[in-house]
Amino acid sequence: MKKENQTKTNGEEIFVQNQVRDTLFRFIYSGKDDRSRRWLLSLYNALNGTNHQNTKDLTITTIENIIYLTMKNDLSFLIDSQLQLYEHQSTINPNMPLRGLMYFAQLYQMNINKRDEDIYGDTIVKIPTPKFVVFYNGNREQEDIIKYHLSDAFEVPVEHKEFEWTATVININQNHNYKLQKSCKSLYDYSRFVDLIKSNLKTMPLKDSVINAVDYAVKNNFLEGLIEEQKMEILNTCLTEFNQEDYDRRRRREGYRKGLEEQAVKSAKNLIKLKVLTLEQIAQAEELPLEKVKELASELQN
Repeated sequence: MKKENQTKTNGEEIFVQNQVRDTLFRFIYSGKDDRSRRWLLSLYNALNGTNHQNTKDLTITTIENIIYLTMKNDLSFLIDSQLQLYEHQSTINPNMPLRGLMYFAQLYQMNINKRDEDIYGDTIVKIPTPKFVVFYNGNREQEDIIKYHLSDAFEVPVEHKEFEWTATVININQNHNYKLQKSCKSLYDYSRFVDLIKSNLKTMPLKDSVINAVDYAVKNNFLEGLIEEQKMEILNTCLTEFNQEDYDRRRRREGYRKGLEEQAVKSAKNLIKLKVLTLEQIAQAEELPLEKVKELASELQN
């Protein structure tokens, strides 16, 4: 994480980031330093049952500053002739296969251009095998592993799955995929840290919940001291992320209520046209204000 606007308070260095760009998950596994590459390799080993020890086996391919794609926390790398894409999500999104397909298209284009391959020639161009994994730690209950398929989104179903793209969603909440988490200490520490914040939120305000979790993580040396090293910036990042989650939930609730209101208005108009109920009865049936129903009736008369 960038160390911006560096100040000192009571002898302690405090790093404040004006704009939070990388989440904690992406920072942990970004591969931008030796420790992060070691954690990313450990995560790959835990997922695939491999035992790579040399971080040079990894080639980071994460695309920075994508403008038209809104992939959060995306991490991509090459290893064992496989192109891996990891993403972290705190919400359920069945559109992940489509998003992954769009992202992989960019990765493959970069890979082919780098090798100066000709896709219009008469020789098949070999490409790394894709694998897309989404790490989920949201509040809704999910199974340990869920696979979303692109074909589920096809308007016309295809019987033989001639074209497919898959996103494998792995639940990393507490009491899920415990064996995987124990096989990767960094993932285990990250999941415990996030779970502490969520547990604290049941009895504490947001700021106190995050501070309490950070202090606990520092005391117990989570992530080999990373949280202590970047304490203030991680505080800022977590406060921003959890506030964003609350904002997103509110927006979804507002959208749901708006949808219900729009449906009620549509039904009320149909009932007014039928002329079988009084305006008062329509207002009561559709749970709309009487003035709103009178307004709709007036519009239909004009």
